[in-house]
Parts: sequence; C-alpha cells; structure tokens
Amino acid sequence: LLKANPGLAALVTEAIGPGWITRLDELRALEPFLDDEAFLLRFRAVKQACKKALAAHIQAEVGIPVPPDFLFDVQVKRLHEYKRQLLLVLYVIVLYNRLRANPKMDLQPRAFILAAKAAPGYVMAKRIIRLIHAVAERVNGDPAVSRKLRLVFLPDYRVSLAEKIIPAANVSEQISLAGTEASGTGNMKLMLNGALTVGTLDGATVEISEEVGRENLFLFGLTAEEADQRRPTYNPRETAAADPEIQAALERIRRNDFSPDRPGEFDPILSALLDHGDRYMLLADLRSYIEIQERVDALYRRPLEWDRKALLNIARAGAFSADRTIHQYA
Repeated sequence: LLKANPGLAALVTEAIGPGWITRLDELRALEPFLDDEAFLLRFRAVKQACKKALAAHIQAEVGIPVPPDFLFDVQVKRLHEYKRQLLLVLYVIVLYNRLRANPKMDLQPRAFILAAKAAPGYVMAKRIIRLIHAVAERVNGDPAVSRKLRLVFLPDYRVSLAEKIIPAANVSEQISLAGTEASGTGNMKLMLNGALTVGTLDGATVEISEEVGRENLFLFGLTAEEADQRRPTYNPRETAAADPEIQAALERIRRNDFSPDRPGEFDPILSALLDHGDRYMLLADLRSYIEIQERVDALYRRPLEWDRKALLNIARAGAFSADRTIHQYA
C-alpha cells in the first residue's frame, strides 16, 4: 500500500496519521469515515487515478484500449488448474454469448485483467493461457461486444507489474476450488488496496470473510465439505448438459470459434472438463459464479455503497500484517 499506491497511502495518512505504516491494525481508525461522503468521493478519485495509470500501461504494453470507467475485474496469480483461471474465461464466454445475442443488454461495462506465470512443462496451464488470448482477441475485436466487455492478459507477471495492477483493481478474483488453496497473499494485497473479493471459502478468503463479514465480499460455490461429498457421484457432462448457457459456452470452444485456423487446439481443455472428471469442479461452480457476478454488477452501480465496502475491507486488513502473525506465533 505504501510503495505501490502512494495516492491511497497519502489519503489514509491524512485521515488517521502515519501510525498504520508500522502498526497495520491502526487502519481500523478508518471506520468512522465509512459514512463520510466527501471522504468516499476522494477515495474513489484515488482509485480512478490508479485505473487510468493501468489503462495507459495496458495500451502501451499490449495495444488494447481499456476505458477507466469500466469495472476492473482482476485475477493475478500463478496459472494453475486449481486456481481456476479457466472458470473466469468460461464466464467471459458466457457474457460474450449474451452480448452477441443482445448487444443492447444492460451490463455494467467490465474489463477482465489477468496476469500469470506457468511452469515451463505445465502443458495444460500453457494451453489455458492460449485460450485466454484467443477469447480476448475475439471479444476485443468485436465492436458489438467490446463496448461493454474487454479481456486482457498482461505478459511477464512480476512484482513491478503487480504494483500497477493491484491498486487499480475493483474486484479481486480468488476462485480456487474450496479445499485446494493453502493461503496465498495476493488476496490480502488486493483487499488492502480497496478491491472487493469474489471468492470461494478457500485459503485466506476464509479469514478475510471472518474479518469483514460475509456481506462485504462476494462468496460463491461449493464449500470444501460439499465438494468432498459431491465428488464421488459428480458427472460434469450431466452438469453442463443441464445448463444451456454453460453448454453454449463449451460449444463455442468445441466448434473452434476461438481457434478457426487451429482446429482442435482447445479440445484437451474440453476433454479435461467433460471426459476426465473436471478435477477442480469448474462446471459444478460455474452457475453459482455467474449468479454472484450479477450481484457484483448490481452493487457497482451504487458507487457509495461499493466504496463503503471497499473502505471497510481496507480498515479490516490489519489482521493480515506479518507483525500480527509473528506476535501470535511467539
């Protein structure tokens, strides 16, 4: 927060003094500002400046224009099947299908911004990255769709890039299958910079929900216990067949819509989902994910309410300080 987001750090220091820099739990002193409309407007202006800076970086880096007034929905982390970047891509395809069917549909304009690295030998992860690029090319190049939807994958994910993305995020995607993530810290950094979490009850998202209250983030999907109970009888093909929107999204991939000159390129992804058991239960959670994203869409249209929740997330981030952890262990 101090190094990567000087605008927000200055606003916080002006409001509550500099003590938070070394005693992060002092951020709780921000809570009286939750009902201060003038402060919330300044808070929003800081976020908007970060979004403009990231939009300029995206334009310079990959040549994709992203309007800063779009909702910035961010998933930045190692590319791994259990982290389910593929779940996000399937949702983007669902939105793409909706906009193709009805370009005038009422949708909060949104930019999905991803960055990730994958181990050199991790073939499926590399293939998912290729699918993200292929879907992005189609989405961003379709005038009927790109007015309300953009998809960006930024190369070479690293600390200096994270320092540009995290301050600009409105939404933090923490969507691993419950029971598979140990406890990453990316969700804490995004929370600390005023992003609202869309997540499963997995990893540190469990602790975030305990700190801020479930009403101040967007939880969806199976719990770890539910996933364990469902797995023995889970049939992903039946699950997909029972949901026309999910079926249509998968069908677009099967028909090579995103790889017309490379037919079959993404068949192994479909095969992993439909023929090999969908190990990380994406299709089981996708409808729940679509529904929670509709709640995100609705809340973002109420700026003061959104900003209150974002500021509360920052105010409650002190529990995630390494100092607190060491005191507890010691």
